[in-house]
Amino acid sequence: MSFRPLAAALLGAALFTGPALADEKLPPEQQTKVEDILKKEGFTKWKEIELDDGMIEVDDAIDANGKQFDLKLDPKTFEIVKREAE
Repeated sequence: MSFRPLAAALLGAALFTGPALADEKLPPEQQTKVEDILKKEGFTKWKEIELDDGMIEVDDAIDANGKQFDLKLDPKTFEIVKREAE
């Protein structure tokens, strides 16, 4: 018995488990809540807010000192869980 067809089928299933999901816009009430949190955290502007891979992502958020960050927020608590300087 050859395992080659089984291995190929398993590899194919692992690679192609479904279509890739595009980034999603937040519903207006969540968008407003995220913007309020960003302002409270000292950010003055940002480029884009979207839901991606189960996390809220904020691109190019600029703080009061002019530093730019990419942020990730927990979609349930709206807590900033990752802050990556650009």
